[in-house]
Amino acid sequence: MALINPHVNFNGNAEEAFNFYKSVFGGEFAKIIRFKDFSSPEFPVSEKEANKIMHIALPIGNNFLIGNDVPEFMGLTNENENRSKISISAESIDEAIRLYDKLSEGGNIEIPVADNPEESCFAMFRDKFGIEWMINFDKN
Repeated sequence: MALINPHVNFNGNAEEAFNFYKSVFGGEFAKIIRFKDFSSPEFPVSEKEANKIMHIALPIGNNFLIGNDVPEFMGLTNENENRSKISISAESIDEAIRLYDKLSEGGNIEIPVADNPEESCFAMFRDKFGIEWMINFDKN
């Protein structure tokens, strides 16, 4: 089966965001590439952009959360867009609540985590970096 790996753009704070996500999900980065790693006469990189992230990948289960900083010459990304969400299917209610508590800290809650007698739960929110998440657990 194909794997889906969300890729998220940031305005210069990808490293900070991914260190936060690493603190939530655990693990180690599979890859970090900075713009300076590809600097050449054909692809000049300014000092201001040199240490920004061109590619970062954090394994989560069998998938990866991938991201990068958008270079200033390409314009700002819209951190308040609302067309895309990263959806997490938790393995338990406890995991769903733990992820919700950590990821939503400092963010804006759209639908707070709620569990019900059928042993399922759902939450939807924007984290402190402007990324939207949905967390779901369904026993069935």
